[in-house]
Amino acid sequence: MSNKVNADTTAPKLRKKDLSASIISFLTENNDKQFNYKQIAAALNVRGEEGRRLLIKVLDKLRDDDLLLETSRGRYRVNNRGLMLEGRFERRSNGKNFFVPDDDGNIIYIPERNSKHAMNGDRVRVQLLAKRKRADTEGTVVDILEHTQSRFVGILEVQKHFAFLVMDNKYLSNDIFIPKDDLHGAGNGDKVVVEIVEWPEKANNPVGKVIDILGKPGENDTEMHAILAQYDLPYKYPEKVEKFAEQIPEKIEEKEIEKREDFRDVFTFTIDPKDAKDFDDALSFRAISASLWEVGVHIADVTHYVKPGDLVDREAENRATSIYLVDRTIPMLPERLSNGLCSLRPQEEKLCFSVIFQLNDKAEIKQSRIVRTVIKSDIRLTYEDAQTIIETGKGDFSSEILQLNQLAKQLREKRFANGAINFERYEVKFNLDEKGKPLGVYFKESKEANHLIEEFMLLANRAVAEAIGKVPKGKKARTFVYRIHDVPDPEKLDTLNTFILRFGHKIKQDGTKMEVAKSINSLLDKVQGRPEENLVETIAIRTMSKAVYSTKNVGHYGLAFEYYTHFTSPIRRYPDMMVHRLLERYLDGGKSVEQGPLEDECKHCSEMEQVASNAERDSVKYKQVEFMSDKIGKVYDGVISGVTEWGIYVEINENKCEGMIPIRELDDDFYELDEKNYRLVGRRRKREYRLGQPVSIQVARANLDRKQLDFIFA
Repeated sequence: MSNKVNADTTAPKLRKKDLSASIISFLTENNDKQFNYKQIAAALNVRGEEGRRLLIKVLDKLRDDDLLLETSRGRYRVNNRGLMLEGRFERRSNGKNFFVPDDDGNIIYIPERNSKHAMNGDRVRVQLLAKRKRADTEGTVVDILEHTQSRFVGILEVQKHFAFLVMDNKYLSNDIFIPKDDLHGAGNGDKVVVEIVEWPEKANNPVGKVIDILGKPGENDTEMHAILAQYDLPYKYPEKVEKFAEQIPEKIEEKEIEKREDFRDVFTFTIDPKDAKDFDDALSFRAISASLWEVGVHIADVTHYVKPGDLVDREAENRATSIYLVDRTIPMLPERLSNGLCSLRPQEEKLCFSVIFQLNDKAEIKQSRIVRTVIKSDIRLTYEDAQTIIETGKGDFSSEILQLNQLAKQLREKRFANGAINFERYEVKFNLDEKGKPLGVYFKESKEANHLIEEFMLLANRAVAEAIGKVPKGKKARTFVYRIHDVPDPEKLDTLNTFILRFGHKIKQDGTKMEVAKSINSLLDKVQGRPEENLVETIAIRTMSKAVYSTKNVGHYGLAFEYYTHFTSPIRRYPDMMVHRLLERYLDGGKSVEQGPLEDECKHCSEMEQVASNAERDSVKYKQVEFMSDKIGKVYDGVISGVTEWGIYVEINENKCEGMIPIRELDDDFYELDEKNYRLVGRRRKREYRLGQPVSIQVARANLDRKQLDFIFA
């Protein structure tokens, strides 16, 4: 490489200047790529501790002078952007708004006076302003290209001639002004949804109108609907869509049955949670010989009933997923379909899309096929029922279930041997009274019955993805929807490794995907039952990428599958409906679909999945705060679950409720955040609070509006 600099031998006075020039030159040559400091050091032959320290200093200076862009923490590229940029506006209630550019460059500060009243998440065009020395880059919003959020939830304060919506919103510091005529029957103290109609240029407050009355604050329905409304998620089903669904014929025509493989006489069953009503999947089982079994994975044939572009389809596409709050399900499909027509209820004939496997007694797949079927489930089991059969060996159909469990255990072992990562997480659940008040907390853990269903669903999802994605060399695979999970970011792996060294652990960072995954698994095994278990698991999870939907297959790292999709839950996930339709098209010899629109659809589904997950988490948080609200003053043992510049998060051991010790409570010193080592350190006394550390806390406050528990050290 032409611009190598040896930082150990360069003359001190020229060093910084030469290094700056070499960095700029190297990054300009590779202006379409981004590099971390280690890669830059290797490329420029910068060696030794002193050389590396200097390199970091120079990179920071070049970034502060806007000659480089730090595209993500510790990754740089040359700054070749113009004065006009497009991207996303992020509004903050403290007035510190900022702009996230599409080009992955540094975020840009937008003072309120330059915001053009853009709302959080709006797509905007921003002009960069001349940079003041040693100040953040600033910009001004020139155009709002696309509005996203215009609805807000809050409590009404009604005056004589007007009202205000008072919000506890981290994105909007100004209450919304509502003219008297736009209250639409809402009264003082009601929790309502308000839509912003305008925000006049010279006005401090946006102007809005009430579009829905949620009810009185503190009531269970009001609060659950408020959580959904905050994320712009639906909390009721449109009447016209329900009416449309009512018209869908229930009777299965004889000519439809003739087109399908008939499994009505084969032993078939479902295993689901005890409160489930939407059974999307069933398993069938029969012995072919003493050591060969046929296992059918039967999935509700939703797309037989829901046609592309019809009213139900458009609504489902928009929702993209069912939402599971603490006390209710907000279904993706109308109940007539989700709990009725499509649900694989016992003793009812149902249409399915199925993957039929032949497995030997080592759980090796000898044959498989994807077919449309008709089934009749013999029995509906809960996970508890199935677990009892597995543990006792007794009960109806016990021999079939025990044999399936044997196969599932072997499939699971193979998966982990191939490098699948074993994160066993528990779910926090609540015992609620009839008014939705939490009486107790319990934890739902996965047992063998859960693993049995999980392994066969994974097998079917993988078989479907391989059937379309795996093509002979030189052939192009048809466009398909994959569930992808990328490899962990090398820098995050590096941080994890540095962190776990203090506990005497180490992971492999280089090598094949499988080798790295196996070393993460071995780490998770080693920490089982040790004091650092919780901490290491938490940081290992944060190291992982997010799983998303895409037409561009990169495999599923966490499952160690080269091809993976979502096929097994079409009642509650729209991507599975997309997969069913593509499968039908391709099995019938149809041409490949256009990639662009399908990729947009995948992006929408990934985004909606994230939004639904945030709402679900908020509903759990709300119930945790409600559960703890009569326990003010009580002392609990817990573990530090998060460290931030504004305080320490602590999770209580016995009920997993999480609260925060605000930084103002740590008044014995000035504490600084050491992000890399997940800890707060006192400047004078060097006392530290670190992730995973056991602590005793006392419950100080429970704020239901903010879904926030405040603790103090006991």
